[in-house]
Amino acid sequence: MYTLSHSHISISSSSSSSPSPFQQKPALAWLNQRSKLLGSTITVSTCIKASLSYSLSNPPTPNNALLPPETKTAEKVQPRRSANSTPLTPLNYLERAAVVYGDCPAIIYNDTVRTWSETYTRCLKLASSIVALGVKRDDVVSVVAPNVPAMSELHFAVPMAGAVLNTINLRLDANAISNLLQHSGSKLIFADCQSESLVHEAVSLFPPHLHRPILVLIGDDACESCSVDCCIDYENMVESGDAAFQWLRPHSEWDPITLNYTSGTTSSPKGVLHSHRSAFMISVDSLLDWSVPKQPVYLWTLPMFHANGWSYAWGMAAVGGVNVCLRRVDAPSIYQAIDKYGVTHMCGAPVVLNMLTNHPGAKPLKTPVNIMTAGAPPPAAVLGRAEKLGFVVSHGYGLTETGGLVVTCAWKQEWNHLSASERAKLKARQGVRTVAFGEMDVVDPESGKSVARDGATMGEIVLRGGSVMLGYLKDQEGTKRSMRENGWFYTGDVGVMHSDGYLEVKDRSKDVIICGGENLSSVEVEAVLYTHPAVNEAAVVARPDAFWGETPCAFISFKEGAPEKPTEKEIREFCKARLPLYMVPRTVVFKPELPKTSTGKVQKFHLRNLAKDLGKIFV
Repeated sequence: MYTLSHSHISISSSSSSSPSPFQQKPALAWLNQRSKLLGSTITVSTCIKASLSYSLSNPPTPNNALLPPETKTAEKVQPRRSANSTPLTPLNYLERAAVVYGDCPAIIYNDTVRTWSETYTRCLKLASSIVALGVKRDDVVSVVAPNVPAMSELHFAVPMAGAVLNTINLRLDANAISNLLQHSGSKLIFADCQSESLVHEAVSLFPPHLHRPILVLIGDDACESCSVDCCIDYENMVESGDAAFQWLRPHSEWDPITLNYTSGTTSSPKGVLHSHRSAFMISVDSLLDWSVPKQPVYLWTLPMFHANGWSYAWGMAAVGGVNVCLRRVDAPSIYQAIDKYGVTHMCGAPVVLNMLTNHPGAKPLKTPVNIMTAGAPPPAAVLGRAEKLGFVVSHGYGLTETGGLVVTCAWKQEWNHLSASERAKLKARQGVRTVAFGEMDVVDPESGKSVARDGATMGEIVLRGGSVMLGYLKDQEGTKRSMRENGWFYTGDVGVMHSDGYLEVKDRSKDVIICGGENLSSVEVEAVLYTHPAVNEAAVVARPDAFWGETPCAFISFKEGAPEKPTEKEIREFCKARLPLYMVPRTVVFKPELPKTSTGKVQKFHLRNLAKDLGKIFV
């Protein structure tokens, strides 16, 4: 059985034997001692092993360590007690919503409308049924589903059963999903009816010696009923559950709540573990920073499998919002939902903005709709068209490792008087740290020092704050590389800092291509291209695309004396047989030799310029 255990955060401080100038004044001496302690190095012992054991806890500081001398003597106050150290968790939002917003709509999907009281009861019953299936605390439970009501409910029900929620990207193929399920050690899979065959194929790829997870089928009016005997029906699980179930609260706020994968197309995916604490922090921060009011009407255009919908899968319960679910995200469905339900908020990649603004039936909205976008800077033309229609666009930056957006382009009132092009240029920047996040900087990757705030000097973006991940599952080395001893999380993204303190992302140091909001690694596509018998060199970069934002563009040189040189179409067909469709290069360029540095490294910056010179793809 996979379990997650806890280790410790140790705080070490150095002391000096030399006399202190504060010794004559006890109060000042205490302040000096306290500042030294708080300024000391904090070491988090992170050990994510193949057994899914993960160690993190936050033991209380010695009772008198931070207290002035008078209190030490009296020993009347202890900094940490049960009454003031209840574990932070977003699961409490649902319990509160059932009281405050009990009779208000929580979920709307086609003809289905459920209140917050009903949703809370359903989640309790579902959690009890999950436990009844033998799922133990800290086991992994996976979900393969679009933005349907079950996906929303499972964000609460799975961790209420004490398990770790693992939402899987629908766009992956069976081989990739199989890799994720095996890597996570998933005990139970909830699969949408339209993904049933995909999940069965993924499980069939398991080696014979591995335990196969139990499958639960999420039905829908548009799908046929379960045709496989081994499937359990989702609604039957809800109906047979215990409404009086005492849900399993986390022992510690550092307990894991989610496992999200940044990549699933190789045998070594990156599994990001988040704690109840980080989920709580990012969800509160996101609501506050975006100024989300009570009882908004939130349209689910952003997949919930993307970093748990940037935390709004939990956040809507905190403010009693209405979750308007969409199985299929297209312009007609979005406009219909906006008009029918009075949508006030939505999120999505710039591709969603582009889709909405280019739709033939687009017309000015009856009331403004707030939309948060991230993933790639929205083009100025798209921003201008969106705002003319009545969308109030906000822009931010985050990673799976931060659980959502931790940098946003905080808007200043004086910018409203600028021209449309100037406003779009400012809004395309990623911005400043969010209200409740710790720190953000751009540093020289070698020295670790901050780069000049001139909007030109590039460096690596580093972050630290309460919503940063616990670490990578079964990848201690990867965790150490990104979460370094100097206290910063190194994102691998390259950016500049402007003179006003606003961040602008310039590039991805790991050559990530953002296609329709999906992050795909060029290295993974290159690995497939190199398996072609005629390919000598291969490099993949992003090419601007009017619809998807970016698409893979492959540069290839052939082996000398290759008997047959494949065409562009043949290369694409070769990739289609080995990759998910969204990772297949849309453009293939053949060159005698790829440009390289003196040390033999391919000059990708040169290839990116060539791809840009090809122009945007308009399809």
